[in-house]
Amino acid sequence: MRLYLSSFRVGDRSDLLVDLVRRAAGPPTVAVIANACDTGDPARRAESVDLELRALRELGLEPHEVDLRDYDAEAHTLARDLAGVGALWVRGGNAFTLRYAMATSGADRLIPRLVAEDAVVYAGYSAGPCVLAPSLRGLELCDSPREVTEAYDAETIWDGLGVLDRPFVPHLDSPGHPETELLAQVANQYRHEGTYFWALRDGRVLVVDGQLQDAVLV
Repeated sequence: MRLYLSSFRVGDRSDLLVDLVRRAAGPPTVAVIANACDTGDPARRAESVDLELRALRELGLEPHEVDLRDYDAEAHTLARDLAGVGALWVRGGNAFTLRYAMATSGADRLIPRLVAEDAVVYAGYSAGPCVLAPSLRGLELCDSPREVTEAYDAETIWDGLGVLDRPFVPHLDSPGHPETELLAQVANQYRHEGTYFWALRDGRVLVVDGQLQDAVLV
């Protein structure tokens, strides 16, 4: 299992990301998944995708977008298009929107298997790591579940992918980030409930290179 889970953008240890990706067989290809931004302005979404692509290219990686809206869970074509990809880069946005896109495309079943088989590096920031938790409960204090209902007339999915053993809370103690106070409320609720969670300020990264119990914050 190889995970590079950042609070915001690439974080302060891009060298570790590059190392994880380059150890995969084949070229350092990265599938960029930006579906956490699907319900926003399409032009801004396109700009955000371009930003991610340029940032990863600057690291010497070979990114391209994989839009989960192009896939049907019953068609099983996503597995074909992710075969041979070295890493997934799953950007931030609304965690509930991203979770919905993963469900309709079949990514929520495929990705945990690929990660468990060490067939791909799962990397990303904010909502990207958040969906790996056992549950998304608590994140409604920051991200609106209504975005899924209003955009797709669909039920909110509260179950996470279960790759992580606890919630992932980004942007804590990060005064420059507009959601730091909201995420502080999420963290406080978890503390009140007695729920352990991964707490990250911007710049920090949770890295797994082997077993989940060996995860380290850097």
